[in-house]
Amino acid sequence: MKKLAISIIGVPLDLGQSRRGVDMGPSAIRYAGAVERIESLGHHVNDEGDILVDASTKNENKDLQLKNLNEVVRVDTKLAQKVAEIVTQKRFPLVFGGDHSIAIGTLAGLAEHYKNLGVIWYDAHADLNTADTSPSGNIHGMPLAVSIGLGHERLVNLYSDGPKVQPENVVIIGARSVDPGERALIKERGIKVFSMHEIDRYGMTAVMEQAMDYLRSRNVDGVHLSLDLDGLDPLYTPGVGTPVPGGISYRESHLAMEMLEDSGMITSAEFVEVNPILDAQNKTADVAVGLMGTLFGEKLL
Repeated sequence: MKKLAISIIGVPLDLGQSRRGVDMGPSAIRYAGAVERIESLGHHVNDEGDILVDASTKNENKDLQLKNLNEVVRVDTKLAQKVAEIVTQKRFPLVFGGDHSIAIGTLAGLAEHYKNLGVIWYDAHADLNTADTSPSGNIHGMPLAVSIGLGHERLVNLYSDGPKVQPENVVIIGARSVDPGERALIKERGIKVFSMHEIDRYGMTAVMEQAMDYLRSRNVDGVHLSLDLDGLDPLYTPGVGTPVPGGISYRESHLAMEMLEDSGMITSAEFVEVNPILDAQNKTADVAVGLMGTLFGEKLL
């Protein structure tokens, strides 16, 4: 793999969901040795610190169906600005979450530079809810919907007006908890989904080959990997806020990262939903760092 100039941004945001602790995710990932692991592979890493989050704003807008909307918008706007700046510098943006609502900012920043961006959404959930379909009002269940142009106008038009990604350019991998409204939207918008059924039936190799071939057929000009640690089975990643049994295995996930690295397709990435309060001995952050190592070219031999 060619050596990359990588900029890390931490986003200690836990306001997109209801369980405290995921704000410590960036610190847990750093503590697990992310910077050292990536640097050992020959990449140049610049850790640009964390976006400031004001936790005192929690529940300030109880009248809305979207919890903590104001602070989520503010933080994601700052993140979008930072991501866009990093890409301008021809560096690889690597974002540490925080809950998955941070993807709204990441994709908004990337959309300033990629006009036909592809997205691999590695997650147990589709994250395609809106205020009308969400059972909880948690924005971390909405980032993909927002990014394809559906949802509250302040989120959809964050940093720049309108959708940031075409729904046909999205591939969801590992889905196994999809709400009824999301199911209808997937069919309506033609979003490509490889659920656990496909992974079990055809194997991760075939799924990843199909996913990458699909994005190539869409002539994407970049591919963003948005990896939620709850995409893996909670046996391997217990420190997540919304664990769903029956997920992707540790080995399957490393295989997926190996195939993405071999393809040379990935132009940005984020690792989200590490919650050390719910974890056991920082196990989930260790897995995240291991997957990063594989994504950035670590080999056994």
